[in-house]
Amino acid sequence: MAQEQSYDIPLHDIKPIVEVQEYSLYYFLGATLLALILVLGAVYIIYMLLQKRNRFNVRKEHFKLLNSLDLSDAKRSAYDITLYGATFKNDSPRHQEMYENLINRLEIYKYKKDVEEYDGEIIGYIELYKGMIDV
Repeated sequence: MAQEQSYDIPLHDIKPIVEVQEYSLYYFLGATLLALILVLGAVYIIYMLLQKRNRFNVRKEHFKLLNSLDLSDAKRSAYDITLYGATFKNDSPRHQEMYENLINRLEIYKYKKDVEEYDGEIIGYIELYKGMIDV
């Protein structure tokens, strides 16, 4: 019988193969998810800023219309002051009182066919009310 040879020779200077944990895929997925969240957050913030900038502001528009009124046409401007001034009447009790006072003074200019121009006192009240408004 021939003696079987064994090839299991012990190697003393080479260590056995060790399994190394590979985490690079997890790091890549985490970094990608973080970048995606940051990009979506930035897009959302930009979208909200654009929406806010383009939003129609009734208070600003009515303030602009009040300041551009032609006070030489007393009847038309009395109606316009009543309409546009109502936007600001609930800002404070002072605004409410001033608005009601102004409307009472403008009553004589509204319901007649022909009206005379504003006197200096009413123009002063109108300017005072416009000066009280905060937009």
